[in-house]
Amino acid sequence: MDDVSNRILANLVRGRTTAALGTIDRGEPFVSMVPYVLHGEGPGFLIHVSGLSAHTRHVLLHPRVSLMVTAAENSIGDDGEVIEPQALPRATIAGMAQRLDPAGTDYAEGKSSYLKRFPTAEQMFVLPDFSLFAIRPLTVRFIAGFGRAHSLNPEGWAQAMAA
Repeated sequence: MDDVSNRILANLVRGRTTAALGTIDRGEPFVSMVPYVLHGEGPGFLIHVSGLSAHTRHVLLHPRVSLMVTAAENSIGDDGEVIEPQALPRATIAGMAQRLDPAGTDYAEGKSSYLKRFPTAEQMFVLPDFSLFAIRPLTVRFIAGFGRAHSLNPEGWAQAMAA
């Protein structure tokens, strides 16, 4: 990808706070919404989810997941016009989810990152049913607009996110 596309992708993922989370439920696709933060190498994603939610049970059974981050509807393009829905920048990240051990260093660092972005979530970290999961991107499909589609491997993802 070129520098402009890298910046669009990095700004998109850094600028949004929620993603659609795709999981597998008894062999069928299931999509929900999760807040996320970027963290660690690549960088990866962190989600903090309740064991009472269906998507958490799905991830524990099948750690292959996807996240979709999209620009807000009615986003304004460089030309000052509203971007048509079909042209909204968006990224679909396929990855592996791993539950972080609350006694581990990764958990403490992840919790700190998560609370920097979502300080009101602190009360949920004391609830026993919540877990912090790291999602390591394996492939990324990025649509920067009409005719501007890119497929990225982990190295390409890391390079784009460094922009």
